[in-house]
Amino acid sequence: MALDARSDPAPPPRPERTPPGNNNGRKAAAAAFLGSTLEYYDFFIYGTAAALVFPLLFFPQGDPLVGTISALATFGVAYVARPLGGLLLGHFGDRVGRKKVMVFTLLLMGVSSTAVGLLPTYAQIGALAPALLVLCRLGQGISAGGEVAGASTLTLEHAPAGRRGFFTSFTMSGCMAGIVLANLVFIPVAALPEEQLLTWGWRVPFLVSVVIFVLAHLVRTRLDEPEPLAKEKAEQNEARLPVAELLRTQPADVLRIAGASLFAMFQTIFMVFGLSYATSDAVGIPESTMLWVSVTANLVAIGFVPLAARISDAVGRRPVWIASAAGSSVLAWAYFWAISTGDVPLVFAVGILFGGVAYSGVNGLWPAFFSETFATRVRYTGFAVSSQVGFLLAGFAPAIGFAIMGEGTNGWIPVAVFSAACGLVSALAVLSARETHDVPLDRLGRPRSADRDGGTAVYAVLYTYAPDSSAARDLHRPAHKRYLDGLAAEGVNLCSGPFGPQETPGALLLLRARSAEEAVARTDGDPFRTEGLVSEVSAREWTPVLGRLARRM
Repeated sequence: MALDARSDPAPPPRPERTPPGNNNGRKAAAAAFLGSTLEYYDFFIYGTAAALVFPLLFFPQGDPLVGTISALATFGVAYVARPLGGLLLGHFGDRVGRKKVMVFTLLLMGVSSTAVGLLPTYAQIGALAPALLVLCRLGQGISAGGEVAGASTLTLEHAPAGRRGFFTSFTMSGCMAGIVLANLVFIPVAALPEEQLLTWGWRVPFLVSVVIFVLAHLVRTRLDEPEPLAKEKAEQNEARLPVAELLRTQPADVLRIAGASLFAMFQTIFMVFGLSYATSDAVGIPESTMLWVSVTANLVAIGFVPLAARISDAVGRRPVWIASAAGSSVLAWAYFWAISTGDVPLVFAVGILFGGVAYSGVNGLWPAFFSETFATRVRYTGFAVSSQVGFLLAGFAPAIGFAIMGEGTNGWIPVAVFSAACGLVSALAVLSARETHDVPLDRLGRPRSADRDGGTAVYAVLYTYAPDSSAARDLHRPAHKRYLDGLAAEGVNLCSGPFGPQETPGALLLLRARSAEEAVARTDGDPFRTEGLVSEVSAREWTPVLGRLARRM
């Protein structure tokens, strides 16, 4: 045998870093940055407009609180659409390719946002106005459901080893840049006289997104498909129905990422609920002041997001995530308290610590951590589908906040409790996960047993023989049986007999190895396979046999 399975396997070699001259990672990071800038600029100008002007433009006038909750609910509609977008775009991202789907998400977001800027108001067409607004918001939600997952997986698969967190964090730096840009555009618009703001001023931010779309489209169309997915397609090994394979092979990881994704609630509570609460009659901080709080915090975050990701490349994803979730939970209390005092410098200071520093820890890590949780064949789908539970709650968090908010000076406390509870669930979910920052790209998404066995995994090797060959006739002779018994003694499980619809004679062997090549090499001494064919066997094709053998592994 080339390798004695009874000996302790040597630790797997650490992957080599990508040479500095390799530009794929940088191109992917730049494309992710620009694409996410467009996506989140469009996504959050809607949130700002929903908090400031949509209650007056798209809903019947009456109780101001009802109008505000209705407008914020349309903000949440996009988060309902995100799981559908994640499921559809994830399927095609794993089947067709990351790049094509990424171009489509840009187009859908650009069209949906431009359409919002052209909509007639409730005063002009009545109830059709909010219906069209919801339709446009659904388009934004479907696009956003696939954007970050696709940009993150594509960048991860291009990134150099040992720096995956840093490179994928540019997806979220782009999101922060989009949020900053959205607020910078809205600040002068919000300062317009009310008549101009409500007639044409609010439309300008939505129409400006066309410029960002053109730039992001030019960069994204010049990307190459990442090598891991291209290899799967070349070997015709892509999943036929990614979501079905995901739920069959990694159901626990789906639940784990769903819990971890509850961190997203911090962002909408900070940006949308905080804005509405601070500018309400109960507090009375000017709208432009609160927009500057958001701009400043997100400018700080553009720097802290890659810093947190780089730290996680060195010390691990889990410790950085858990510390960040705990810090955000505490600072949510401090932020709402600061708003309730009406002290603007205090609101700025706590807002920067909350939205710019503490939240950057989880915000910089989740593109890499969520991508690293899933195998290449289902990575896009796994990321997109699993994360939407938290994002769905995040979309409705501002409306939930107003619904549970109490009366008086301390009415914000139930909202702070809700925020801290979501942060706790996120931290516990990540605590239950395995560390991924130092796992080689081709081993991501494998069972925990593979990590415990020195980086090995279970491989199946099939020997098949021509029915009339001497090898087929020798299958049940004592010499062959002794050979197979020897393999079994060295950790190779096996089954001899006719396989497949053609009743082909052969032997199916199951063993641990670090690669398919090593698995074949370890069984390459079979003296009876000279007329045979050595091939890898997928669990899907040989489930009954593999199931029986795997239970003995």
